[in-house]
Order: sequence, then C-alpha cells, then structure tokens
Amino acid sequence: MKLPSSDLTSLILESLDEGVFTVDANRRITYFNAAAERITGVKRREALGKRCHEVFRASICQSECALMRTIETGAPSRNVQVTILNARMEEIPIHVSTVALKDAHGEMIGGVEIFRDVTDVEALRHELAQKHVFQDIIGASRRMQDLFRILPDVAESDAPVLIQGPSGSGKEIVAQAIVDLSPRREKPFVRVNCGALPDTLLESELFGHKKGAFTDAWRDKPGRFVQADGGTILLDEIGDTSPAFQVKLLRVLEDGEVQPLGSTVAQKVDVRVMAATNKDLKQAIGAGDFREDLYYRLCVVPLSLPPLRERKKDIPLLAEHFLKMIALKRGKAIEGFTSQAFKALYDYHYPGNVRELENLVERAVVLCHDLHIDVTHLPDEILLETAKHQPTGTTF
Repeated sequence: MKLPSSDLTSLILESLDEGVFTVDANRRITYFNAAAERITGVKRREALGKRCHEVFRASICQSECALMRTIETGAPSRNVQVTILNARMEEIPIHVSTVALKDAHGEMIGGVEIFRDVTDVEALRHELAQKHVFQDIIGASRRMQDLFRILPDVAESDAPVLIQGPSGSGKEIVAQAIVDLSPRREKPFVRVNCGALPDTLLESELFGHKKGAFTDAWRDKPGRFVQADGGTILLDEIGDTSPAFQVKLLRVLEDGEVQPLGSTVAQKVDVRVMAATNKDLKQAIGAGDFREDLYYRLCVVPLSLPPLRERKKDIPLLAEHFLKMIALKRGKAIEGFTSQAFKALYDYHYPGNVRELENLVERAVVLCHDLHIDVTHLPDEILLETAKHQPTGTTF
C-alpha cells in the first residue's frame, strides 16, 4: 500500500534520532517530533503552541537565537553548539541546525530546527582529556592530548580528513578511532592502499568495472567506493598516486558518483573520505606531483601525527602498553622493564616510529626469560644510541 506523501513525510520525521520542530513566524511551535520529546523531556501536546524559548530554555534563546536569525535573514545555521535545560532541569548539550520555512510563493512563514543530543560526545571528550590511552592511540605528550581533544568533533563531522605523518606513526589507528566514534561506526569501513597498485588496477579497485571492460574482466565487480556506501573509506598512501589518477578521484569527490570502468552510467555513493600519507603534499604540489585542487578537497580537516622522537613523553607509555599486549599474547609472565632498558628505549631516535618500538618490544619479549626486560634483550643499535646519551642522567 502506497502512503500519501504527507503521511510518508511524518513517518520519516518520527523515525529520526534527531529532534525536529517547526515554528511559525511568531516562533510558536507547530510541529514537534518524537526525538524532540525524548531529548527535551517535554511532551508534544505541551510543546505545541508554545514559543520555542519556553520549551528549550537555552542561554541563546533571547539574544542569539539561531532559528530567529534564520527566519529574519533566510540564512541557514549549521551545528551551532547550545546547552538547553530539559524538563528535569538538567543541562543537555545539543548541536542545532536551522533552515527557513517558506510557502509555495517563497514567502517566509516560519522555520525548521533540527537538533542532536551530544551528551555522549561531550562525555567522551572529557574522558579523553583525562586519559593517556584511547583504544590503541596512546599519548601523554601535548600534541597527542590535543589530538584526543578534537577527535570527537572530527568523528561527528562528515568532512574529509587528511591524516599526515611519517611511516609507522599510527595513521591507520587514528583513522579507525575516528570511525569508531562516528555515526557511521556500524557501516562499512574500507581501507585501500593506493600506493600498492598501478593506475589501471587502482581505478578498477576503487570504482569497479563492468564485464569485458578489459582483459580478464570476466564479471562485473563493484568498486571499493560502492562497498563503502553509507560508511567510510580510507585512501592510504594517497601521495603515491599519479596526477592522471588524481583527476578521476577528484571528480568522484566533487560529484559523489562513481563510474565503473566500461560503464556509461554513474552511481551515487554516500561515503565519508579519509586519506593518509607520509609525504609532504604541499611540497609534492610544488613539484607537480600532486594536484592542488585535490589536496584542498581532501584536507578539509587536517590531522598531523608527529614522529616518535618528537613525543618522547609517550615512549614509556607505549612500551608498557606493547609489553602487556605482547606478553599476554605469547603467554609470558614479564612484569616490566629495568630502568636501564627504559632509558635505552627513551634515548633511541626511532626512524620507524611507533611501529618500530612495537617491533623492538616484541623482539625483547621473545628473548626475555626473566621477569623484566633488560638492555641485553635489545638490539645493538639501541645500546649505541644509549651510549651517546650517557651524560643525560635520564631516570625512570
């Protein structure tokens, strides 16, 4: 049975997790959906007919009301941060978006407000600020704590993210953390190493192909963008792609459509794009190896991971984390490091960054048959580096 369009619209609005309400030109509420009831604690019958500030009781209601500004100017607002009081007089942080409501003749007749409860996001932000570890991202250093603070905002957004950092610094782990915090967490997360494939294969891998598009194309194959529809795609090593391929990728990002090889029909996809690279893309732009327009399309939210040598404070935390994880996996009862081993790990310069530290700890766990890892379980290059720093007097 086909529903009338008005009934279908109401069904959709009542199914949303976001609160939605409409007001007339006098800011009196004319519609109030189920999520709005849940978030505010105010019943629909009590809200209808009231002015919106009587229901939301937010600090901006009288002076800087986003909805009133939209009604007066016609300009929409997006993700305005507001704290409201619910029916139990509890403070609820919300993000508000507004749009003008016009009749068939274009006359202003009111406004629509969509709002989202971000209590969990704010609680997570506070939790991250108190912790040195979040999932597999570990850091007490200022730069890592700064990253922890912005991760909830980055995750809530659908904006493209460019994660830059040297090899082994943990770019993939940061990407996974963003996905795990995002509204798309239950949707596909597809990773593609763009540097591992030549252009033709990469294009087929990302965009798909039709049967007969090239030799050995025996059947239709959906691309990774289609597989990630509704979710997130990580384009790793994006700096290793050719300018010719970058043109095709730019078109997909601009249009939100992919066209499989051998097809004349484009397919719409809803995918959040993240990219990662260990290269300086601005330098690559200057050398003509990377398109500037693609860079700015990808770099809406830039995240930069420092090399491990620039976050020395994190080395003991990382070493302890890897030791617990690896010793448990290998069934070894190793309690920790001797102070000499800790100093040796601290003084090393880590050209391979966090990944190298993890490998060093795993090697030490394999060789250690005592309760503590000592310098004798570390490779010679670590000990040579320690000798250079002997006068520092670093202690743990």
